[in-house]
Amino acid sequence: MEYRAPYFFKNGHIQSIYPSLFRKLNDQFMVRERVDIEDGDFLDLDWARIGARRLVVISHGLEGHSRRPYIIGMAKAAIDNGWDALAWNFRSCGGSMNRHLRFYHSGATEDLHRVIDYALESGGYDEVALIGFSMGGNLSLVYLGQQTIQPNPLVNKAVVYSVPCDLSASAEQLAQPQNRIYMRRFLKELKAKMQAKKKLFPELLDLTDYDEIKNFRQFDDRYTAPIHGFRDAEHYWTHCSSRRYIRNIQVPTLIVNAKDDPFLASACYPHDEVDANPQVHLETPETGGHVGFVSFNKNNLYWSEQRAIAFLNKG
Repeated sequence: MEYRAPYFFKNGHIQSIYPSLFRKLNDQFMVRERVDIEDGDFLDLDWARIGARRLVVISHGLEGHSRRPYIIGMAKAAIDNGWDALAWNFRSCGGSMNRHLRFYHSGATEDLHRVIDYALESGGYDEVALIGFSMGGNLSLVYLGQQTIQPNPLVNKAVVYSVPCDLSASAEQLAQPQNRIYMRRFLKELKAKMQAKKKLFPELLDLTDYDEIKNFRQFDDRYTAPIHGFRDAEHYWTHCSSRRYIRNIQVPTLIVNAKDDPFLASACYPHDEVDANPQVHLETPETGGHVGFVSFNKNNLYWSEQRAIAFLNKG
């Protein structure tokens, strides 16, 4: 299935911005559940169930959540094509601040593991597929690459979109002047979260001169890395970049990264790693932007949703 962008959408920035601003979808079919986990924190899950024996677990992007249009659209496509869907929120992303100092990061696969185990315990599923977008795509690939010693036999396919497979290169790309609009938005949203964290842990967080932070290197050096046990941003990025895990993935996996994605540098297109692993396929449409792939049709399906279902239902 080759992606062909509508006439006025052959631009990566338009593709990246339009869905967030203008795509409106009804999320009333999704049911929220809060799950307390063993470390004393909680995870917020959104279920879409039709009583299927197959489940897709959907992971959102950086500063996203389970009610973003791209998540709702994918969940709806799943239930319309014979799958239950479970869209989960990273810690602090479900509308309530989580209880611990830690929040989320690009390699926090232990929470994805918890979500999958919980779904299997509660749903009686015969198979599970992973779908991830951007940061959630990176997280899904890292999880799959770590499944070499004790793999979960029920997790048997994955589709990921707009994945910053090399976190260092993507951070440098987003720091470029042409991406200032995205960087400012991310840092503004993260500031609100850090302010909420400061109220919970006043002695552990210093927000002095936060507004001097201009890029992810500065933010991750100061907050993400030390909070989550990494030496610095580079250590965090190196350890959690999915590119290093792709060769170990053992289930059919599709990576879709548009060539005009403004978030991705050339290192985020892992051709060599994919060529070395016959289980993993990489598609690089000419356009599609970052989590875009806009389509107009009577079913209100974006191409990304059609492509994911076609891959998951194949064979």
